[in-house]
Amino acid sequence: VMAEARPLRLLALHGYRQSARRLRQRTGALRKALRGRADLLAIDAPHPVPAGAGDDPDGDDPPRGWWFSGPGTFEAGEAPAAPTGLEESLSVVAAALAEHGPFDGLLGFSQGAALAAMVCALRARGDPRFPVAFAVLVAGFASRAPAHGHFYWDPITLPTLHVVGDTDAVIAAPLSRELAQCFVEPVVLAHPGGHFIPAAAEQKKAYLEFLERFRPGQDQ
Repeated sequence: VMAEARPLRLLALHGYRQSARRLRQRTGALRKALRGRADLLAIDAPHPVPAGAGDDPDGDDPPRGWWFSGPGTFEAGEAPAAPTGLEESLSVVAAALAEHGPFDGLLGFSQGAALAAMVCALRARGDPRFPVAFAVLVAGFASRAPAHGHFYWDPITLPTLHVVGDTDAVIAAPLSRELAQCFVEPVVLAHPGGHFIPAAAEQKKAYLEFLERFRPGQDQ
């Protein structure tokens, strides 16, 4: 009898205006679906976001972001001339991988998925700070900032699963599909919902099929 393979470990990157705690709250169904197959560890982005009208008044953590397109603001569709904060966030991800690792892959949501895609690009170029083998990118997008364009010059060779919400009003589906085209062999999972991490039976099956490729002891 073969020993049961250990669960994969994924470093999870939350969306803009979120936090590690909120990502944990909003991934309950996903973590249940992946139980025994993959464990998620969420980390906080380094930059507090100025309070806004849409914030949860009883949230006990300030909302955070991975980078800004303007002073304390972020819009995925903007092409900012001087984005700020990305280098600090890459350092935070590298530190988490080193301190809490080893990790097998990344799971990113929204701006966190955009950041995870950048990490994949650096990893594919041999950057030793980011020892990950794959990423699951939910509601991701490619940064429009010209300063970030270098991440997408070469097709990114890391395996990725791109989860696209057909009715996502925050990150429109075409933006997520455009990001998928930056990768060599992306797997695209579309769902009929909006801006969230889906975990119904159909998506659970797709997650598990993708993750199964990286289970320890599998022939890669």
